[in-house]
Amino acid sequence: MHKRIGYLLGSVFLGLALVLAGCGAKEDVNRQDAASSATPSGSSVPTAPGDHTASSGQEPQEKVELTISAAASLTDAMQEIQANFEQANPNISLNFNFGASGALQQQIEQGAPVDIFVSASAKNMKALVDENLIASTDQKNLLQNSLVVIVPADGTNIVTSENDLTREGIKTVAIGIPESVPAGTYAKEALTHAKLWDQLGEKFVQGKDVRQVLQYVGTGNADAGLVYKTDAMTSKQVKIAFEVDKNSYTPANYPLGIIDGTKHRTEAEQFYAYLQTSEVLDIFAKYGFSVPE
Repeated sequence: MHKRIGYLLGSVFLGLALVLAGCGAKEDVNRQDAASSATPSGSSVPTAPGDHTASSGQEPQEKVELTISAAASLTDAMQEIQANFEQANPNISLNFNFGASGALQQQIEQGAPVDIFVSASAKNMKALVDENLIASTDQKNLLQNSLVVIVPADGTNIVTSENDLTREGIKTVAIGIPESVPAGTYAKEALTHAKLWDQLGEKFVQGKDVRQVLQYVGTGNADAGLVYKTDAMTSKQVKIAFEVDKNSYTPANYPLGIIDGTKHRTEAEQFYAYLQTSEVLDIFAKYGFSVPE
């Protein structure tokens, strides 16, 4: 009898123990579930405010490079203009290609990736307009230059007119290639007007651009030369003998144009407009250019 009662009591206590153990385990599971639900799946420990690895700002603006083909006589003025423009427009860089206007025209005709053309001759600009490479509404006359005769700064020859170029002491006369260098074209016109072109023929030394003509005279490899006034002003190795009569040659105008196939139309128009501002025209004037009427 006592054994049976003991057996029953033991069974009751065992059942209670199992129930209580099950409840405890369930409680632990519930606690773990609650902790898991507080933290989203796949997330890590929250980041402190301001501790971000990704940038929240906008992407930096992409820099655009404009290629400007410009007459060699514009070199010094354009370098100053470039510094000012790029400082004010850090998203645009200017890449200059200086040379003879005729050669630059040919490069554009052959598909060179150019955005703006500044010629030392209206003839070269007109050719590109006629070929629909520059729209007539996207070009205008920007500057004007004048033709001068130069001699070496330390030279002893006295030259005051075109006729003095025929003197025996003047062995060589440097000019730009008339077919491709506008200054050479104007020189030929002026000397033809003075009826001296054929007479001086054997003395001519031709340069690929006006800067090379300047170099020939400055280094003493030519006794005289015909260049733009603006170029003569840049060198201490030469001096201006006299200014050529402007009525003896076609006006030395410098037209400016936007290439129709530019891939940077907005930026090209921006620089096109900038070159016409009073600020820039004052820089050109400092280098000897004038603004045409």
